[in-house]
Amino acid sequence: MTERTQRVAVTIDGPVAHLRLDRAAKRNALDDATVDELQRFFTNPPGVRAAVLDGAGDHFCAGLDLAEHVSRGTSDVLAHSRGWHAAFDAIAFGKVPLVVVIRGAAIGGGFELAAAAHVRVAERSAFFELPEGQRGLFLGGGGSVRISRLIGTSRVMDMMLTGRRYGAADAERIGAVQYVVEDGEGLAFGLALARKIATNAAHTNAAIVQALPRIADMPYADGLYAEAATAALMAGEDESRTRITAFLERKRTR
Repeated sequence: MTERTQRVAVTIDGPVAHLRLDRAAKRNALDDATVDELQRFFTNPPGVRAAVLDGAGDHFCAGLDLAEHVSRGTSDVLAHSRGWHAAFDAIAFGKVPLVVVIRGAAIGGGFELAAAAHVRVAERSAFFELPEGQRGLFLGGGGSVRISRLIGTSRVMDMMLTGRRYGAADAERIGAVQYVVEDGEGLAFGLALARKIATNAAHTNAAIVQALPRIADMPYADGLYAEAATAALMAGEDESRTRITAFLERKRTR
């Protein structure tokens, strides 16, 4: 089943949703309508257990739609940035894990969007830039937090100050992506990952995407306690007992 909204095409195949940014003529630049559609989907995903996001055409996302942004005043930009934070939080701490597939450009807000996902796959053509310094801008979609935690603040500073570009192989080396595949293979690879993720217990997937990042941000002792509490909650689920029992039975019959 495929549904095409104004900016995002959504295809549902069993437990996996495939979302595609659908503004190829603008290299999938993010305007308000696109971000709103992403937020609506991830706030209330339609009964799926994992999702994949890519972009139409040759590029994943060229970042903020500057034509829409140029006339905003200070208070408007503040509200706009906070809106992006809410939208990308709906992805990062949402109900379904997201695999993002990147071909071509992941620039500025496009990189910020990718950073909100849980697994990132880059085709060889992918490249990553943060050109805010050249535009007289600053990161506004959570990148100063999320991208800095992926690759380090010093690398983000270098990218913003100098316009440094990272290709796919270097992006994997510094931790911006987890996988690199050949051009044209990204979507199939991403969908295969999503189908594997969808076989996990849904409550465990939710804990991984919602609890793990928060635990990583906690002080040492608080993080250990939160880990123990989360482990206890997971083990108390009936599905956990069923899965453990099935695993032990398979092991005994080998």
